[in-house]
Amino acid sequence: MKKSLKLMNFKRRFPSALLVMALLVASCNKDETSIEEELASEELITASELKYSDEAEMISDEVASIAEDVYAADEISETSKSSYSSNYLPECVTITTVVTATTKEKTIDFGAGCELPNGNVLSGIIMLSYAKDMEMASKSLALSLENFTFNGVAVEGGADVLRVRSNENGNPQGTASASFNATWPDGETASFTGTRTREWIEGYGSGFWGDNVFLISGNGTFTGKLGNVWSKEVVDPLRREMSCRFIVSGVLEISRNSNTASLDFGDGSCDATGVLTYPDGSAKEVFLRRFLK
Repeated sequence: MKKSLKLMNFKRRFPSALLVMALLVASCNKDETSIEEELASEELITASELKYSDEAEMISDEVASIAEDVYAADEISETSKSSYSSNYLPECVTITTVVTATTKEKTIDFGAGCELPNGNVLSGIIMLSYAKDMEMASKSLALSLENFTFNGVAVEGGADVLRVRSNENGNPQGTASASFNATWPDGETASFTGTRTREWIEGYGSGFWGDNVFLISGNGTFTGKLGNVWSKEVVDPLRREMSCRFIVSGVLEISRNSNTASLDFGDGSCDATGVLTYPDGSAKEVFLRRFLK
């Protein structure tokens, strides 16, 4: 069991905590469709829809990780004037580069299906474009998807990334303004928009994907199938260790209308659970990812 957190101050819309608890208990006896209907009418935050939200963020983070890994390999090779390659992407990925007078256009092709070292299976193409001059202290990267799937989830969209070679801590950093739409195999749909900053705090330039560690901050908006909109903000930086498929620590604050909850990813253990603290202050351990084999 991971640690519980104290919920930040908020204003309750319901007249009493008893009403909130009654609704939450009642929802446990309903199927997923009923839960979604209750979400729309009662403005609750449930673990069921939280899973879709968390998976959408996982997709966005993985796409950003791949783009940054490909770009970093190019950057290190050019600026160090020596050959460099990363071992994160397996041999089933084909990278094609077209160089113009001012830009580099990279096509990262996963074919009909390619499994990454962390077990995620991707298909389709990530397009990546950026300025040819690799000596620039900062630059913009454009990212888009073509016929892309992530563990069977069809994903559309893209991101604009402001990349700096060295931030105030001396680390590489990318700030992405992203917008993605996803459709799950069961027909569930969702969209995620937001601005996330990924600071590369460990492993840059080692060539070994397993020692790469990122700290993620920022905010975003998740919209579910019924049009339910959640605002999400990182209040304690999320730690992503590439040797693990999951966020291992950090706290995310989730708001829907007047309800605010927090999700604590834990103390560094590599697992798919977190502690969700509800608007009434009660806490529950939740299983976040259904991408497990």
